[in-house]
Amino acid sequence: MIRVLFVCTGNTCRSPMAEAILKNKNIAGVEVKSAGVYASAGQDASMHAKNVITENDIVHNHYSTPLSEKEMEWATHIFTMTEGHKAVIIRANPKIIDKTFTLKEFIIDDKYDRDIIDPFGGSEDLYRETFRQLQELIEELVIRLKE
Repeated sequence: MIRVLFVCTGNTCRSPMAEAILKNKNIAGVEVKSAGVYASAGQDASMHAKNVITENDIVHNHYSTPLSEKEMEWATHIFTMTEGHKAVIIRANPKIIDKTFTLKEFIIDDKYDRDIIDPFGGSEDLYRETFRQLQELIEELVIRLKE
């Protein structure tokens, strides 16, 4: 069983969109969750994130989850949206370094551009751009996870 945990800051924009995209693929043997390094429990996804998910014919009910030891232990793979998120996680839990990556680093391995833009507070078009980027990366992620 592969258990993927997507992590961003507040768990209301990027990580819920990533979770929705991968869950929507309904891949046998793959479970997906998301959390935020500074999330409050139980917040709805942002309005723009929900709109963009719905535009893409994905049904996803989301309530934010603070990142905890429980989620990190559950995951076989932890994918963060930025180097900063990854650093926070590894600083607090050095033992999980081998399963924690930025999503871009795992797919592209670009040493200089490993962050996915945070659309928080931006326009719905910015959310669409972030969603498209996540979609492309997750298409590659599915291939990599099957290897």
